[in-house]
Amino acid sequence: MQELDLILTLAGGLAAALVLGYVTQRIGLSPIVGYLVAGILLGPATPGFDANREVATQLADVGVILLMFGVGLQFHFKELLAVRRVAVPGALAQIVVVTALGALVLVWAGGSWQAGVVYGFAISLASSVVLIRVLSDNDHLHTQTGHIAVGWEVFKDLITVVALVLIPLFFGSTGGSGGNAALEILFALLKIVGLLLFTIVVGSRLIPWILARVATTRSRELFTLTILVVALGIAVGSAKFFGVSMALGALLAGLVVGRSDFAFRAASEALPMRDAFAVLFFVSVGMLFEPSSILESPGLLALTLALVMIAKPVIALVTTTLLGYPCRIGLGVAAALGQIGEFSFIIATLGVQLGIFEGNAVNGLIGAAVVSISVNALIYKTVAPLNRWISQRPRLFHALNFRAPVTQAPGTPVVEEAGFDPQHRAVIVGYGPVGRTLARLLQEQGVEPSIIEMNLKTVQELRRAGIRVFFGDATLRSILEQAGVGSAGTLVLTVSGFKNAKEVIKIARQINPKIHVIVRAAYLADIPDLHAAGADRVFSGEGEVALGMTEYVLSELGATPDQIDRERARVHGELF
Repeated sequence: MQELDLILTLAGGLAAALVLGYVTQRIGLSPIVGYLVAGILLGPATPGFDANREVATQLADVGVILLMFGVGLQFHFKELLAVRRVAVPGALAQIVVVTALGALVLVWAGGSWQAGVVYGFAISLASSVVLIRVLSDNDHLHTQTGHIAVGWEVFKDLITVVALVLIPLFFGSTGGSGGNAALEILFALLKIVGLLLFTIVVGSRLIPWILARVATTRSRELFTLTILVVALGIAVGSAKFFGVSMALGALLAGLVVGRSDFAFRAASEALPMRDAFAVLFFVSVGMLFEPSSILESPGLLALTLALVMIAKPVIALVTTTLLGYPCRIGLGVAAALGQIGEFSFIIATLGVQLGIFEGNAVNGLIGAAVVSISVNALIYKTVAPLNRWISQRPRLFHALNFRAPVTQAPGTPVVEEAGFDPQHRAVIVGYGPVGRTLARLLQEQGVEPSIIEMNLKTVQELRRAGIRVFFGDATLRSILEQAGVGSAGTLVLTVSGFKNAKEVIKIARQINPKIHVIVRAAYLADIPDLHAAGADRVFSGEGEVALGMTEYVLSELGATPDQIDRERARVHGELF
């Protein structure tokens, strides 16, 4: 069965992840918990099906590449710059303090100081996936709390990228002392600089040119294949020719694509495989866990959990408070960051590959991850009641807000920042004559149009004109979310005979049940199905032509305006 190891590992890993991910999702936990548990069950430490760890690790490497590519693709400096005053010092304080404490904990548990530093740094990170999920589920992603938490983690991601480069240099085979080690580190840094220059100078021109040529074919398969080739090709090339980690190469590839006109389409169309391989990454991490370690070193797990779920939130709360933010924001940020996730596992995996980590370190990290991720959503839901409880105690309220401008009287309910007014945004699918006319009318009425368009030339023209536009397929949930359907008051489908209109309507209703949906249909026969799918108003080309011709014929025959209006009403009733 050796020749079937790849297929068995792939099928078994995905099947187990599916079942356990579904179960954890249904009981209100993050699916990541299910994926880790799936890896534990498939690993050598548990009886039953034993997946090939070597094969799983290689598949996980693909997951890391695609994860890092996605990070680069969706990274925006604006998010960080907007909250840099609190995110940068807060993230640095959290990393420094938790790394130091984590190192002490692991040394106490019998590990080396090198392993302790890497261990402490790993647990100082948080899962962006879990963070965004928790904020979204509580409608706090686009609030001040959400912006600070996301910016905080974005800065940590930047530091993690640097760490992925430096850890092998200082703790790997070159991590000794003396002139030779210094020269090797210098040489490695020069190769990194060379990779950066090559990516910026050559990649920023070549990759968008290739994507533009492929996009003109209007083939989703070719576009997806191109994105995967770019991500994997640059990652592997970075490792082979520049001697850096594949994760760094993938990140740079994502940054290049993310700065092009194809960012949103790439994120929505070309990265489903990222999610699948990311699942295998979590499964492979779970396979490293030995359940017996909980009994062998319970102190390590308990202290790690204390650092993750107590020390990290306390540091976040203290930082935000000292920088003048209200307690309600500090508590939200603190609760959201009280977990560890995918980047922690990437660092841990690197530690295993370099021979830095021993089994107890990996087991402690995975155990802490399972627990912290499992309860993170539940802990975050306690923030609002806790804020209300604090606001009802004036002395405590003022003590926790001693540097914040208090605009809310103690004793009143705490309400999160108001979101975007839905009446001031409309999403338009298609920018033909109808879409162009509607966009102009909306702008004249003070409503911000958000356009979804598949014609690259049109997208580029709209971007130059300063109009909010997204290049991609409206049938993809991520494109609708990026375009702002969740915060929009109206969705307009202007494309006549749009085959997937019903699918778009259903997805939009799932994202925003209150959105007003207007649809253009080619035929009258399509109207009932579109209404059943959730459309509020449907305009049919056949019907509008019939009404227009009715009005013209009657006016030519000398009918009065009242007669024309009555006949239009009768025809409208018959047709619609």
